[in-house]
Amino acid sequence: MTLYRFPVFRALPPTSDFWAKYVGGGATETYPGVGLVLHFLYGGVAGGLFAVLIDALGFETEREDSLGAIALSLVYSLALSVFGTRVVFRVLLDEDLDPDEAVIFHVGHVIYGLTLGTWVGFDKRTGEAYE
Repeated sequence: MTLYRFPVFRALPPTSDFWAKYVGGGATETYPGVGLVLHFLYGGVAGGLFAVLIDALGFETEREDSLGAIALSLVYSLALSVFGTRVVFRVLLDEDLDPDEAVIFHVGHVIYGLTLGTWVGFDKRTGEAYE
């Protein structure tokens, strides 16, 4: 998501804004490294949480496992995206995305979700027998 977003959006992730506003002070542009690390970190934590939740569902076949993970990760990523626009931007950062920025923001989350679902859905094959 971050790698897609950065060259297209040409802006740091909102984690840089968050850091500047609540921790470091000053301009967002002074925290590119912190913003990117935080963005990767919360994306990793959100992905790990999704993997734990999807594992608990216990699909019966490999196909259900793979396709279910992809479908549910898409929904999960869109929920994260809506949370980002409604809570992170509007409430915490007191900002609104313009329409073009919002499209890029949501598409980035869709890419994240599809990638996450593919990794999780196809990585779960640990030798357990499906019946």
